[in-house]
Amino acid sequence: MDETGVLGLIDELSDLLELSKPVFGKNNLRQVDIAAAFEIMDEIRDLFPVEFAQARQIVRERQSLLDDAAAEASRMIEDSRSQAMTIASEQEIVRISQQQADQILADARELERQTRAGAEDYADEVFGHVENSLDTLLNNVRRCRDRLNANAQIR
Repeated sequence: MDETGVLGLIDELSDLLELSKPVFGKNNLRQVDIAAAFEIMDEIRDLFPVEFAQARQIVRERQSLLDDAAAEASRMIEDSRSQAMTIASEQEIVRISQQQADQILADARELERQTRAGAEDYADEVFGHVENSLDTLLNNVRRCRDRLNANAQIR
């Protein structure tokens, strides 16, 4: 997700609020171009499904890589065991082959664990950014509503 996405739009909305003129005699109240604010919020609403879909696609791709790696590791282990049994008839060679197969399996499981953890960390980071964006947007909307309600009470 780049700055042209939801985070960029939230920055644009913040700029709109910050650059708006204060209400005469009320520094804590601002005159906001409501059409521009609603347009930005509509763009944010339009982007959320796309960015969520992108995050889900990345997670699916990573899961597919994990599955492929596990299948390849299993195939390699099975091939190693088969070759070891065909080639080796002595106990020591079989023992060494078994150790190597176990090491390959352990390495593959560790790789799978690390890849899965990386995918989960990435997904958590993406959802954390989305959550922060939503929090910021919600806070901005609340401030706008509070200002709107304060203006309505003044009249």
